[in-house]
Amino acid sequence: MVATDTHRAIETVWRIESPRLIAGLTRLVHDIGVAEELAQDALVAALEQWPADGVPDNPGAWLMTTARRRGIDRIRRDETFRRKAGEIGRSLEQTVPDIAVQVTEDDGIGDDLLRLVFVACHPVLSTEARAALTLRLLGGLTTGEIARAFLVPEPTVAQRIVRAKKALATARVPFEVPRRDELAGRLSSVLEVVYLIFNEGYAATAGDDWMRPALCGDALRLGRVLARLVPREPEVHGLVALMEIQASRTAARTGPGGEPILLADQNRARWDRLLIGRGLTALDRAEALIDGPPGPYVLQAAIAACHARARHFEDTDWVRITALYEVLAATTPSPVVEINRAVALTMAYGPDAGLALLDQLAAFPAVRGYHLLASVRGDFLVRLGRHAEARTEFERAAALTRNERERTLLLDRAAACVSG
Repeated sequence: MVATDTHRAIETVWRIESPRLIAGLTRLVHDIGVAEELAQDALVAALEQWPADGVPDNPGAWLMTTARRRGIDRIRRDETFRRKAGEIGRSLEQTVPDIAVQVTEDDGIGDDLLRLVFVACHPVLSTEARAALTLRLLGGLTTGEIARAFLVPEPTVAQRIVRAKKALATARVPFEVPRRDELAGRLSSVLEVVYLIFNEGYAATAGDDWMRPALCGDALRLGRVLARLVPREPEVHGLVALMEIQASRTAARTGPGGEPILLADQNRARWDRLLIGRGLTALDRAEALIDGPPGPYVLQAAIAACHARARHFEDTDWVRITALYEVLAATTPSPVVEINRAVALTMAYGPDAGLALLDQLAAFPAVRGYHLLASVRGDFLVRLGRHAEARTEFERAAALTRNERERTLLLDRAAACVSG
């Protein structure tokens, strides 16, 4: 039983400390792949020693000390590192701390974490590779956990991670925070990856589950870390606000059997008021930092806040939401934004207004196979009393989605339509 408890403690410590550990080691050895191997070596050492010796008072410092010492041994032993032995070996020997030394933000770990975020989310990598590498290095997830989260084979995730590390090494991506003139573009890549991870947890693309809350939690944790590392960036706080508010609905979004519950039908008493409060505070912080037009995450957080402030669905300020979507559509146009804007138009001004916008969207080939377009169109047609057409749209949406829970919901809605 003691060994089991120790292994659970090691797992918890690893989730918390591994990003800091890999970040600090990357600064020293200048290679993410090697840094992760050294971190894994330290984990193995912990699994061997802690069950017998007990968890040290400062497990993070213990892991860092062990990893750095393994790094010294590796540099001395490995022929491929011989040319670097003098420079990096001396650096490591000088920086190996005593086990009792606290690993804190003052040791540069905060800066190292920020550098690791930008490297893992570098645009040289594909979006899928960025997401996998970020969850591995910063989320502390195993390859198997990432594969299960995104419903892809474990070897596929492993290949993405290996190729990502090789691509970073080949491109000689520096372990540094981008220069100020590059920061905005690179930061948007980081935020895109974090939000991609959150969205996959909030509305799963495929599979048997409507949500994967653990993935939302991983994204929120990454977002909160990022907000501490770059506290003056409004879009970072905007994304955190958006995720906090969206995550507050988790308990109300599914029924006892895991079936989806749409926004209008949710029991808002089950919304997490603590997360809503945190989200609204983050939104206030973001808006206070804005110097110019608001960015897409701040705008989306403001829309989410409108829903969060409404105690009942009927109290929602749809006119304000419509106005916010118009700004968002002008600054960050996308089919998803336009579909959501059509929903807001319908709720504020009637289904004819929303249907007109959807019909314009349907003319573009890129969205014709998008299941949400058909689903939302079906809802508008129900409101207009055009039930036969609505049923066709719901059935079409059900055929297009890859999520089993969503397919069942759409087929139920189709069955509920009575020909007019």
